[in-house]
Formats: sequence, structure tokens, C-alpha cells
Amino acid sequence: MVTEASTNLPNAPVQRGREFLVTPGPTPVPAPVLAAMGQQSVDFSGQDFMDLADSVFTDLEPVFRTEGEVFIYAANGHGAWEAALANCLSPGDKVLIPEVGQFSESWRDMAAALGIGSETIPADWRHAIDPNRVEEALRADSTHSIKAVLIVHVDTAASIVSDIAAIRKAIDAAGHPALLMVDTIASLGTCEYRMDDWGVDVTIAGSQKGLMMAPGLSFTAANEKALTVARSSKMPRRYWDWEERTRGEHYQRFCGTAPEQMIFGMRVALDLIAAEGLDAAAARHHRLANAVRAAIEVWSEGGFVSFNALIPGQRSNSVTTILVPEDFHSKQIRDRARNHFGVALGAGIGALRGKAFRIGHMGDINAPHILGALGATEAALRSLDIPIGAGALDAAIAAIADAV
Repeated sequence: MVTEASTNLPNAPVQRGREFLVTPGPTPVPAPVLAAMGQQSVDFSGQDFMDLADSVFTDLEPVFRTEGEVFIYAANGHGAWEAALANCLSPGDKVLIPEVGQFSESWRDMAAALGIGSETIPADWRHAIDPNRVEEALRADSTHSIKAVLIVHVDTAASIVSDIAAIRKAIDAAGHPALLMVDTIASLGTCEYRMDDWGVDVTIAGSQKGLMMAPGLSFTAANEKALTVARSSKMPRRYWDWEERTRGEHYQRFCGTAPEQMIFGMRVALDLIAAEGLDAAAARHHRLANAVRAAIEVWSEGGFVSFNALIPGQRSNSVTTILVPEDFHSKQIRDRARNHFGVALGAGIGALRGKAFRIGHMGDINAPHILGALGATEAALRSLDIPIGAGALDAAIAAIADAV
């Protein structure tokens, strides 16, 4: 029975309906993928499973747009980072890392833990990587002590996308032999990425963002140059070892028991990606990102929130980072949005902790998902008396409608 007291709770948190997940990872998982992951375990040495697993390896290649070798790890994206470093570098080697956000910094820290030195190109987290500065740093390295250039394609902390093809041209213009390694964890499947055409030697990716899978798988794709370098690496490794994973029994592709349910799910996710098409998926992500950006443009008219990425063309299709004033903690917005309006926003992280919140717009999402999340976020902002411009939802709707 509904009592009089229970009807007089204007600030009671919303407890009904599903939560709108717009964090920048993990992202919503399609129902067919979840269903596939619910299958019973099978004999991983049986022909049916080996054929299915082999098809996942094969069908990941066109997602990276590569003819190189793809490796699958039962790990998150940090595992793929370590795999790239452990296979292609030796203790005492040096890498060049253009700073672009939290994850370029974290990749540098991982390199340091493996005994790899680094040279950083400092930046402000508000602009994409400058290819000219990459070229200058490599030209200055006359002894070729830098063995790899580590690039985060989309940094989810900063929500900035960098131009990989331009960075490749910068490396070539410097006449430098360093490997080009690119982290596409937050970009693969959401925007154009052409590993072979752009001259990328190693690509890192994860399952839980644009690829519409649950967290738990990560990938490295390596071209022949990287595979050749790996054969002379002196870095201690076993689980991550590319050579070990490409010889012997089938189970060695996983360095032991395969993560079967994850492979079942990944198979279906790849089918969904193929059915939509990579170009169509990138176009969908662009439309939805434009709707989010249109709303934020209007919200920013109130003078309280603003884009972290200063240049519109450098704002990613994957996630948008929204700054708040220094004297306001962004957790208030996230808590209000989740507890009272049923939407899960991303937190500011690293140097932006407490100074920003993030709206993810990648993976298995569509216009109603984004418009609902934007509406709930605006309700949260208004309920906190945060000054915002009027008409944000109309702007978002127009951005989507005009793209049809």
C-alpha cells in the first residue's frame, strides 16, 4: 500500500527502470552478445571451438584494417599495453610519448616499470598531439636511441583524438626507424582507423568500448616490422609472448585455457560490427557525438560548463569531457545524475579528477539512448541550480535529425 508518507519524498533517488550507461567504458553490451556469453563451457581442444576461435582472430584483422598478426589476451587494455612493450622493447630502451591525457601518462608509467626509459613531449590535455613536435623530437635523436613512439589515438580522460596518419608522416620525415605504436582502446570501431594504410606497426585495443563486448579481452595487432623486432627483444615475458602464441598446439594462442565465454561473445560482436559496417559505425558515432556536442554548446552559454577539447575538430567520437569551475566538485553532478535521474556519467580522472565529468557515446548506443541521457543530465544540472543555456535538447535533436 502506498502511504501518505511515501508520496512526500521529492528527493528520493530513482529506483525504477534501467540505468542509462554513458560512461566511457565499459559501454552497453548488446543482448545477443550477452546471450552468447551465457553458453556452457566446451572442450577447448574440440574442433568446433578451435574453428570458432580461429574465426575471431581472422575477423579481427579487418576491424584493425591490417594484414598483420592479431593476438588476443584475457586482460584489459593495460595488458595489451604491456604486451606491446614486452615484445618490442628491451630493458634500457627508450620510447617517445607525446602527452595527450591520463592514458599517455599511464602508458609511460608502465614502460618505466619494465625498465624502459621515456622522453615526453609535454602538453596541456586540451589539444591533440602535434606531429611537428614529434618530428622535432625524432630529428634530435641522431643516435636513434628512441625505439618506439607511443600514441594514444583517443585519450578518454581528455576526450581528444589525434591524427595518426600525420604522426606517421612526421616519423618518416624525420627519417627515424622507431616503431609506431597506437592505443585504439577508445577509438577502434568509433572512427576511421587504418593500421596498414597509416603505417602503424603495433595497435592496442580492448573489447569493452567501440567493439561492444564486455570487459575482459584485449588485443595487439602487429605488422611484420614489429614481429621482426620482437624476435630480438630481451624483455622477460611468457604470457605476453607473441612467438609463443603462434606455434605449437592451438591452446597456445591463449597461453593456456581459452576464455571461452569471452570468445563466444566476441564472435557475435564481430558479426554485429560486420553487419553494420565499419564506415557506417563510424558515421553513427559521429552523429551521436555531434548531438552531445550540440547540447554542451548550449549548456556552456550559462558560463559554468565548457568543453575540455578546445578545437572542435579534435573532439572525439567516443567521449566528451566537460569542465566545471575550480571551486565546484564534479562528483555532485555525477551523484545527482545517477541517484535521482538514472544516468551513469563518467568521472574526471587524473589531472581532471573533480574538475570534469564525461559523457561516453560509443558502442551499442543509438539516438534514444543519447537523447535520454542528455535529458537526464540536464535535469541533474538544473536540479543543482547550475546555470546552463536553454534549448540544449532541441539542439541535440536537430543535430540528429539534420544528419538523416
